[in-house]
Amino acid sequence: MDRGEVFAQVAELEDRLGTFYRDLGALKQQIVELLEISQKLSVENQHLRERIDALEHPSPHGSDVPVGGHENLTRIYQEGFHVCNLHYGSLRTEGDCLFCLSFLNR
Repeated sequence: MDRGEVFAQVAELEDRLGTFYRDLGALKQQIVELLEISQKLSVENQHLRERIDALEHPSPHGSDVPVGGHENLTRIYQEGFHVCNLHYGSLRTEGDCLFCLSFLNR
């Protein structure tokens, strides 16, 4: 095998690896989107279950008092979603967000 063939094989391998990494990146993005959808559906499902339970077993003291906006945002953040203006509503995949925490601590 001469040098030209070796370099051609290396170049072909580099191209294939590049394609592989692009495909892997696209797959990773799809997984993140599916996780966001799954989390949103889980939260919605829980809220619907709570609402059904409240309708089936009404409280005599009217405990269905609406919660304030800050409490709602804190709950949303604790459920794993961003509440900052940069990424609002998207799934937090890398731990705490300083922008969200700053916003919530105002």
